[in-house]
Amino acid sequence: MGNVDLNQIFSKGGSRRWRCLFSLAARWPVIRTLVLFALLAVLALSAAAAQSVQHLTVTTPGGMPGLPILSGIQLATNGVTITWAGPSGYYQVWHRTNLLESEWQKLGGPTNLIRTATITDFNSTDFFRVSGPAPNYAGASACAECHGNIQTTVALTAHAGAFTNAFFVAAGGQTNHSCLACHSVGYGLASGFVSSSKTPQLEGVQCENCHGPAANHAASPFDPTVIPQLELAAQDCGGCHSARYAPASVAAWHPPFFENWSASPHATIPPDALSSMNASAAEISSCGRCHSGSARLALIAGQNPSVTLTNDFNLPITCAVCHDPHAQHVWTNALNGVITFTNLLTGNVSVITNNELGPVYTNQLLCALNSTNDFVLTTSDNFTNVYNPNLNGCAQCHNDRGAAWTDTSRSPHESPQYNMLLGTVGQLAAGPSPGYPSTHSRLEMQCAGCHMQATNDSSGHTFEVASYQLCYNCHSDPAGLVQLVTNTIAGQIQQTKSYLDLWATNSAASSTNAALATVAQQFGTLTWEYTTPGNLSTGTSGPDATAQALIPDDIKMARFDLYLVLYDGSYGVHNGPYDIELLEAAQRWIESELYQ
Repeated sequence: MGNVDLNQIFSKGGSRRWRCLFSLAARWPVIRTLVLFALLAVLALSAAAAQSVQHLTVTTPGGMPGLPILSGIQLATNGVTITWAGPSGYYQVWHRTNLLESEWQKLGGPTNLIRTATITDFNSTDFFRVSGPAPNYAGASACAECHGNIQTTVALTAHAGAFTNAFFVAAGGQTNHSCLACHSVGYGLASGFVSSSKTPQLEGVQCENCHGPAANHAASPFDPTVIPQLELAAQDCGGCHSARYAPASVAAWHPPFFENWSASPHATIPPDALSSMNASAAEISSCGRCHSGSARLALIAGQNPSVTLTNDFNLPITCAVCHDPHAQHVWTNALNGVITFTNLLTGNVSVITNNELGPVYTNQLLCALNSTNDFVLTTSDNFTNVYNPNLNGCAQCHNDRGAAWTDTSRSPHESPQYNMLLGTVGQLAAGPSPGYPSTHSRLEMQCAGCHMQATNDSSGHTFEVASYQLCYNCHSDPAGLVQLVTNTIAGQIQQTKSYLDLWATNSAASSTNAALATVAQQFGTLTWEYTTPGNLSTGTSGPDATAQALIPDDIKMARFDLYLVLYDGSYGVHNGPYDIELLEAAQRWIESELYQ
């Protein structure tokens, strides 16, 4: 690691505690040895933190792998980079030129802490492997000594009873080799679960399933090299919450949670949200609050992710962003019982019976399933001041972000679903919408009720509407009704867009306002668009800020309503009457500019 001036490190960069330790180390050789060991470990970990954080990319039964598993190999500018998963600790990298004759040779020393290595001296026919720390499991009781507050709440979750729940016992899972990897700790490894009589302390899903073997940490709690991992990647959960490893006899009890999530939009970060590891602090805090799982959880914890996260914000919306692995939560059902609902736009009266959740319900979700009050989280809002777990969990991100018709730089963000469901965003003739909630907004599970319906081959975690089963409670032909509504709204969207194009190429182009006419001649059908055009137009740039001031307010309000309906994405299913109200208002405003 080169020459290190310890006196300089401790006098300038170290804390008072470190300086005191160094002073003691100068007097007592044994203490000095311990301090030097700790310092070397901290420096090694700091070097790891300077790189992009490596997350678990493979799924293994039981969660966090107890043995090293090679997870990737790719060409680098000066060699090849290999990565692996495994417990915390030091690793040795090995190679050999062929598997039949040559011997495994060490590459460097057993000093790798970060589970990735770039190899520069190798042959094109080389094979690689890694060896690492022994998977020493201790059981949750060893963790409880320091983490008793968490252990107390974990004990109330289904994880804690995974070995003793009635179905598992009746299915013979306590002695079934196919089941034990996920229903016990470290099964199949030397220090892992063997049987109820020999290793009862390792029954059930415990801390070490998700965080890795922790006996070394329990024995040396101040050794930073063996601290168990805090892993937010969905692969940690996917090792068990998956259909891939489930025995066929209990397949119905193991829906494809991980597989469905992997195919959903939640599994990726849009490239224009956090485009690179060099994203600015503002991007991490504003865009990251909904597009980065690690950034969002940091904000919920009261942290500033641009400060506390080091190259660790390009993690999507993983399981732990919605589900609390450590505790149950109790929610009050705002929509329990019989709801008599009158649609304010149509006058239709609906009677809805909500009896699935009960007046109070318990689950491991970080936020409630329903709410009826409006919610907006702008990019400039102080997250801690606005965050409210009692709001519909989907609404936490799927809201309009404070969009207004006076915005000119870009169209509304593609996330107004909750506000459209409640009819609280949009511009009407009398001003901003006072709120026209849809009948669907009074279903007790709201978004999850339709978008997370489980079927024989789906867990609902694609978040697509994969079934109309729920709809039959009110509609005799839901598929036909959906087709009718979506076709109607899609047609109205295109008609409204055609009106805007007509205004741009005729009224604006021939306007008596010479400046507006010049803008129209330059931009054509983009004349009505935002500076960064929305998804209804092709082209990379619309009128700039100066030219935006020339566009009539009627056109600005029309385009605002149009994009709200488009970006809601349901084409009338969320709140059909309100969609029609917004599009009709938009068309009237455009007509007033076309025929003045």
